[in-house]
Amino acid sequence: MPGPGPHMMYAMGTGVAMTALTNGRFTPHHALTYSLNAFFGPDIGSFSEWLGSIASDLGFLGSYPSSIGSALAGFIHDPLFYVLVLGIPLCLLYSWLSRLLLRTNLLDSVGGVPLSRYQCLLLIAAGSFSHFFLDHLFEDDGHSSMYTWILSTGWWKDRAPVNPDAVFVIGILSISLIFGFVYINRGNSPKSINRRSYESLKLILVIGIFYCFWCASQIYWVKPRRPAVGEEADLGVLVFLTTYFFLPHGLCVLSMNSKEAYAGLPL
Repeated sequence: MPGPGPHMMYAMGTGVAMTALTNGRFTPHHALTYSLNAFFGPDIGSFSEWLGSIASDLGFLGSYPSSIGSALAGFIHDPLFYVLVLGIPLCLLYSWLSRLLLRTNLLDSVGGVPLSRYQCLLLIAAGSFSHFFLDHLFEDDGHSSMYTWILSTGWWKDRAPVNPDAVFVIGILSISLIFGFVYINRGNSPKSINRRSYESLKLILVIGIFYCFWCASQIYWVKPRRPAVGEEADLGVLVFLTTYFFLPHGLCVLSMNSKEAYAGLPL
């Protein structure tokens, strides 16, 4: 699986890009907290396993430390359990660390505002899901359970037949997405760009839900199974990207400082 370098550079690169695109509302404090949890986060269980093995080797409480460390490593190395188990204590730690870094002037926050506990919790969750974006793609020699499931939603038996109803449904959904986006962002729209972006996002979510519903119906409900979109594994790809790419970046957006924190600052 990916080591510290890819995890850290992927998350920190994303954080730096968001800092530039948001004029500092996503601060270096955000980027550092997000990066640390994407890198060190769910893998913290590996350190507990290592410490447990050392304790067992030294004869401390027999094999119990090693067994406990291994169990803890497997439990924490999960996108949800990491947040549920360590989210609260870590958000307290990172919030305190943000105030310390700001007070000692070691790390700029642009607006002079430290991270709140809620912001840290969002960044911890974002880092956890981003960690598994790389892990699921590049571990177990390409045979991870998630990657295997993604491919299972495609059609690999032989050449996929062209089903007229599939062409019709996918065509309607794709046309609705394109023309809906054009209508929302038309030139004479009285709505603000933020409002139009919000409505465009809702449109994408609605079309995505119907798209996934169609794919799932053809794969899991229709007997015998039919190719949902030719040979493509669209259901697995959409679910994976939503969970491990768009969700963590959405959490990063939610964690940004409010515009009021930057009132009067030359951004």
